[in-house]
Amino acid sequence: MTAPPPALRVPKRRGVELSLLIGAVLIAVLGYAEVGLVRSGAVPPDAARYGAGLGLLALVAHLAVRFRAPYADPLLLPIAVLLNGLGLVLIYRLDLETPKDQAATTQLVWSTVGVALFIVVVLLLRDHRTLQGYAYVSVAAALALMILPIFFPAVNGAKIWIRLGGLSFQPGEFAKILLAVFFAAYLAANHNALAYTGRRIWKLQFPTGRVLGPIVAIWLLSVGVLVLERDLGTSLLFFGLFVIMLYVATGRTGWIAVGLVLASAGAFFVGSLEPHVHSRVQDWLDPYASIRAGEGPGQLAQSLFAFAAGGMLGTGLGLGHSVLIGFATKSDFILATAGEELGLVGLTALFLLYALFVARGYRAGLSLRDPFGRLLAIGLASIVALQVFVIAGGVMGLIPLTGMAMPFLAQGGSSVVTNWVIVALLIRVSDSARAPRPDAADTGELAKVEEAAR
Repeated sequence: MTAPPPALRVPKRRGVELSLLIGAVLIAVLGYAEVGLVRSGAVPPDAARYGAGLGLLALVAHLAVRFRAPYADPLLLPIAVLLNGLGLVLIYRLDLETPKDQAATTQLVWSTVGVALFIVVVLLLRDHRTLQGYAYVSVAAALALMILPIFFPAVNGAKIWIRLGGLSFQPGEFAKILLAVFFAAYLAANHNALAYTGRRIWKLQFPTGRVLGPIVAIWLLSVGVLVLERDLGTSLLFFGLFVIMLYVATGRTGWIAVGLVLASAGAFFVGSLEPHVHSRVQDWLDPYASIRAGEGPGQLAQSLFAFAAGGMLGTGLGLGHSVLIGFATKSDFILATAGEELGLVGLTALFLLYALFVARGYRAGLSLRDPFGRLLAIGLASIVALQVFVIAGGVMGLIPLTGMAMPFLAQGGSSVVTNWVIVALLIRVSDSARAPRPDAADTGELAKVEEAAR
């Protein structure tokens, strides 16, 4: 009798993850120390405490992954820790220029809350497919969160904040995860009807209204609420998320063309009629108009000056002048500080970190068998990709500026907390994707599992 083949041992890569986490924490601590040396000639007295705090957060998160998601992708957590650590360094550096507006300590507290939620999700969510049963609960909660800011005063021209006493947060940040869950669940349940039924017009297969109608109605309602709140950035994010997930679910490239046409038409319409958005479009078309008018450079012009001053290698941490940008230096324009003080080389490294994070999220999704998990992973990774594109494009003058937070880098408690939840969900999905499957008996299946585990 022939002996059964030995079971495939998929590498867990937890040691690799721990090594990368140590490197990520060291890079952040060295950056923190360098800022102190440059600005005051001495290492900040709390540098050891900062390093210990960040290291402890990273270690606890690693232990949660090691025990509850042992096959998870080993790169996701270290990239998140490194980006979060660098964000704290940049905010601390800007705090030195604005002694009356300190944000680094608050950002560290929010980062701790984000890591705590990360641990809760990893420990309690044993199977990502559990979320599929909460599709309509998720969309109801998302719409409620987006509607709430309408009843609160506008901040910097947009009604996206809820302020209760000294506490403020952006509900739209949490809504994007809930909408990703809903889109993934609905499209997974109806992807065959969306792809193969309906009427064919030109080269695009349009599904029946009964199938496509509910998800389009939810998307239109979401975007409509955001337009009323003058939150163009999140509107663009939700639209891009909807088009990407619809394309992944159906495999029809025509949806991308339709999405681009609708996005262009919507942007033109809103930019022409909404004064707050129109002014940003005007700044984008001519960022130096205020200088010629004798009014001095605006925020976008100052941002472009900061990138230009950085050159190839940057001025060095703590030696830039991006604080001249004004009130949004630590949030919308924090990438300008990175560009000026780290240069093109440092900025490229940041973009590569984001690209690697998104790519690993896509890889986890494409390695899964179940459509819901695949769509959820791709949707969550796309949220990060779209945010990076919209923010980087805005502060560099490639597209009109929209108010959003650079993932992990920018000041913003709501943003950093929700980004850590995204990391936790991708960790859970990647664990399911890389874990050995008990039914992988034949050689072909074993090869696929081994490839997915790399």
